[in-house]
Amino acid sequence: MIEIKRALISVSDKTGIVELAKELKKYGVEIISTGGTAKKLRSAGIKVKDIAKITGFPELLDGRVKTLHPRIFAGLLACRDKSEHLKQLEKQDIGLIDMVVVNLYPFEKTVKKKGAKEEEIIENIDIGGPSLLRAAAKNFQDVVIITSPTRYREIITELRANNGRIKKETSRRLAIDVFQLTSWYNHLIAQYLRETTLKKEFPESKEIFLQKIQDLRYGENPHQKASFYSEREISGKGSLLTEAKQLQGKEISFNNLLDLEAGLSIVREFKEPAAVVIKHTNPCGTALGKNIVQAYKKAYKTDSVSAFGSVVALNRKVEKSFAKEIKSRFVEAVIAPAFDKKALEILAKKKNLRLLQLSTFNSQLSTRMYDYRRISGGLLIQEKDDKLFAGRLKVVTERKPTEKEIADLKFAWAVAKHVKSNSIVLVKGRTTVGIGAGQMSRVDSCELAIKKSEKSSLNIRGAVAASDAFFPFPDGVNLLAKKGVTAIIQPGGSMRDKEVISAANRNGIAMLFTGMRHFKH
Repeated sequence: MIEIKRALISVSDKTGIVELAKELKKYGVEIISTGGTAKKLRSAGIKVKDIAKITGFPELLDGRVKTLHPRIFAGLLACRDKSEHLKQLEKQDIGLIDMVVVNLYPFEKTVKKKGAKEEEIIENIDIGGPSLLRAAAKNFQDVVIITSPTRYREIITELRANNGRIKKETSRRLAIDVFQLTSWYNHLIAQYLRETTLKKEFPESKEIFLQKIQDLRYGENPHQKASFYSEREISGKGSLLTEAKQLQGKEISFNNLLDLEAGLSIVREFKEPAAVVIKHTNPCGTALGKNIVQAYKKAYKTDSVSAFGSVVALNRKVEKSFAKEIKSRFVEAVIAPAFDKKALEILAKKKNLRLLQLSTFNSQLSTRMYDYRRISGGLLIQEKDDKLFAGRLKVVTERKPTEKEIADLKFAWAVAKHVKSNSIVLVKGRTTVGIGAGQMSRVDSCELAIKKSEKSSLNIRGAVAASDAFFPFPDGVNLLAKKGVTAIIQPGGSMRDKEVISAANRNGIAMLFTGMRHFKH
């Protein structure tokens, strides 16, 4: 165990520091401190020694230099089991330091502060703090390092249990905190300078920092271990899945999270009441309605067979009427902005049903977000596909779409954006009536969407279709026309666009080009 005889305390966040210092004093610990921290402790009646009394130097350069001194760092780095180290300290009259309590200048908070000037940001780059922490952490066998007020209660408990001493295993764990913190801190500084100097979208090196939310029972399959992490740099002010609050139900699973994210991505596209029924990250059905009950009923009807064991995403508050609608169905999870008391009472009877609340579905985030895809030995990084249209839609056929068709086409296009490629989405009355997802050819996707529609006994005559990428041949258009599709929206850009447009004209179909593709692999 490490006996604490001398501690250095210098913190920017003074939460709980008085309580910790008082506990140290109970065991006769000498406390060395700096500036504001020393003042805070003295005002609480705690005796401290100014660091200038140890170093023989006053704080210099407006506080930029105060702890950077051999009398401090030698006291931290000396190995207690090396007699030569101890002899050198004795010769120089340098005392050992057994504990360091340091948290860093609030660089992250300053950078995020509205209107912060660069001078203020630069002054919040801590130098002495990281140096102290790294020195103490290197010598964790002999020195205890505390970087956060969240650790104080644990340390106080251990001091009491061991008469002023700390276990070496605890010190080792605290050293991990140090190197994770300093790594994150340096990353933030490098990122700020990179963004304000180089202004590169994709820099030569890229760090991704994650914070564990929870361990998961398993991954996609029971033999795979898995955990759930959040990106430390990303904050959506309550609009990100990592910020969702689980109100009831079984432990959230890996596959639940993937499906919930897929559902959220779609309902965020709409301002009107919207419901999405998701299975294996693809929508079984999506619809708009006067309210979410109506929207859900229509979405569910698209493919009620596949909806068994689905995840449901809604962009309106869940009330009693919706709870009654799903109480007899097998649903894995529901995510919505809110749940009223009566709905929760009804759904509480479905103990395994996971209910997640997300305060806002706002997709406009202050921080740029990226998609990461793993390949062997590396990552592919791209901007998120957060645009729907490139500009004005272009009518390329002899017949122009009606206003009703345009409304359905825009809805179909928004859904197709989130369906695995190749995708074909059939829509009627701003409700999906057939979805063909993830097929190797576009005509196969057309056939699947039609088959889904026919299996659900939905009449696609008069429906419109969205294709996430161009039609390479006229065959898909001819097939859709044969089943009664009246309008198609697609990106355009095929070598055979003229043949595809001619097929549409022969069948009396209105066709729009978006000029933007939405592949989703």
